[in-house]
Amino acid sequence: MMRRLLLLRHAKSAYPQGVADIDRPLNGRGREAAPLMGAYIAREGLTPDHVMVSPARRTQETWAALRAELPETPMETVPSIYEAAAARILDAIRSAPAEAATLLVIGHNPGLGDLALRLIGEGPKDLQKDLREKFPTAALAVFAFDAEGWEDIAAGGGRLLRFVRPRQLAADMDDD
Repeated sequence: MMRRLLLLRHAKSAYPQGVADIDRPLNGRGREAAPLMGAYIAREGLTPDHVMVSPARRTQETWAALRAELPETPMETVPSIYEAAAARILDAIRSAPAEAATLLVIGHNPGLGDLALRLIGEGPKDLQKDLREKFPTAALAVFAFDAEGWEDIAAGGGRLLRFVRPRQLAADMDDD
């Protein structure tokens, strides 16, 4: 069975003084980028069957903006992916519902970017290079896995299909 994994870094956040990291909100750029990415996911037929979101305010706000562009989708807040290392995020992915063919994970760097790099087994070299250089806020990495279940997802087992940054989408809109 083909499994599709979408890794999305939260949109750009603010750093208000005296606010705990977990409570940081999106800033203006983040509030603009998140719906752009949601519209892209919908337009490209990448709509998830299940969503895992870190409990941080900035990831929850990113999901709220994406959700407005997508059909109703089951979502769970997963505390273990907040500022987690790649291995912990992968553990969460492996616990995803079996019936979900497409999974979206909204989390944080450096763990999310590290996981994306670990999962690559094949894919366009230019996308791999872009991903290695930087996994910016609101960027989306899309992988395909030939796996029976999410528990079978392993390092080096993914095919990187897309790596999209919000500035590319904004530029595409400017071209219309």
